[in-house]
Amino acid sequence: MTAAGLAHRAEELLDPAAYAYVAGSASAERTAAANRSAFDRQRLLPRMLRGATDPAARDLSVEVLGTRLAAPVLTAPIGVLELLHKGGEVIAAAATKELGIGTVLSTAASSTIEEVGAAAGEWWFQLYWPADDELARSFVRRAERAGAKAIVVTVDTPTLGWRPRDLELAHLPFLHGKGIANYLSDPVFRSKLATPPEEGEDAMRAAILVWISLFGNHSLRPADLARLREWTELPIVVKGILHPDDARQVVDAGADAVVVSNHGGRQVDGAIAALDALPTIVATVGDRADVLFDSGIRTGSDMLTALALGAKAVLYGRPWVYGLGIAGHAGVRHALRLLLADFDTAMGLTGCANLAEVDRSLIATVR
Repeated sequence: MTAAGLAHRAEELLDPAAYAYVAGSASAERTAAANRSAFDRQRLLPRMLRGATDPAARDLSVEVLGTRLAAPVLTAPIGVLELLHKGGEVIAAAATKELGIGTVLSTAASSTIEEVGAAAGEWWFQLYWPADDELARSFVRRAERAGAKAIVVTVDTPTLGWRPRDLELAHLPFLHGKGIANYLSDPVFRSKLATPPEEGEDAMRAAILVWISLFGNHSLRPADLARLREWTELPIVVKGILHPDDARQVVDAGADAVVVSNHGGRQVDGAIAALDALPTIVATVGDRADVLFDSGIRTGSDMLTALALGAKAVLYGRPWVYGLGIAGHAGVRHALRLLLADFDTAMGLTGCANLAEVDRSLIATVR
């Protein structure tokens, strides 16, 4: 089954609001489309007679920021997975552990940091930095205690983008108390509540209103990364970077890595495709920080293209979420195994026995 096949099957099976939440992007969804069409302009140029077609000759493993991965991929941080399956984040963590790859837990999760940490192998925590530093610090320290290997600060979502699919269905799960498990379980957040949210519908509504007041942080600047560095010794990753000047500023401020991403097209309609931004950012900061890629990966060849353009690893989003909705743990594992098998084949058929052999010489740009 292809990524498109997973999406089609999920649309058939899932509640329309759940499917729309995952599939939808900003406004006319031009950025989401651009993320895919960008791969049509970057074609692979295979090399022959290198012996890499023998699976025994290939090594797909990589180390990123001290995290050892069997292949250069982590599941992207996607929130509110209870819309697809109960305990979705824990399921994703367990599946990635089995496969030896990584997972990134969203702040906006339906499972807590501690629950995911207990199930995961190699995992990172994605921080939506709230409008309260004490709460942000609590999230970071909980993640560190639970075994996270890096903190991923997502900077392209100080507020949610204009998402017509959700608006047409009047569906924002957070307003129903979904996707806020990490807040409801946090002692700092709970200290701001007059009544524990467990004590009835009115108490939960009050907690949701406090969540609304804290979710977006419009005051963050690159210099704030120094404060994050005071809270943790874990590597700091900044996700949501498209402009080379922004990449330079966050690395200057102490980021160990950046993720080139437009949030899968969910934030700014008409924004540049993430793949089109990747080479310039690699040229700007790649000698000082790891550059990862997110937004538009659907196949193993897509993975290989992003790596050849300079990414150290990729984050993979929607297809495995569709798998979660279709068949729970088995669906996530199947979707990820499809990607890994496709990537392994693409590596061999382009003449690459390991990731050190993946470079810009594999790319032919078509205009």
